[in-house]
Amino acid sequence: MTDAAETIRLDKWLWQARFFKTRGLATRLVGAGRVRVDGQPVSKPARAVGPGAVLTFPQGDQVRVVRVLACGLRRGPAPEARALYEDLTEWKTAGPRNPAYDGGGRPDRRDRDALARLRGRGDA
Repeated sequence: MTDAAETIRLDKWLWQARFFKTRGLATRLVGAGRVRVDGQPVSKPARAVGPGAVLTFPQGDQVRVVRVLACGLRRGPAPEARALYEDLTEWKTAGPRNPAYDGGGRPDRRDRDALARLRGRGDA
């Protein structure tokens, strides 16, 4: 009977661990099949997870990999949420920085071409 107390819904855990601002956002992401539990794609937000499960999901422009350490009882403050997981994500270095703009009016053709090249649109 203790096993039931050591699991929690996947969408609820993602929300309690503060990966998503609302539980609805977490539910939508899981429902779209964009979350993996121990390497297996999951499309049901009610999937039970517990300590030891490894979750892989997109967040912003990164793919997060976390190991569940505890289920949690509530959505508490950030330090309490960080105790629910171990972050296994390999962080990428930031891409090229945005070009400095001095605010001196509209950019001319040369400036627009430089911005396009920097953003990876080489057709300018």
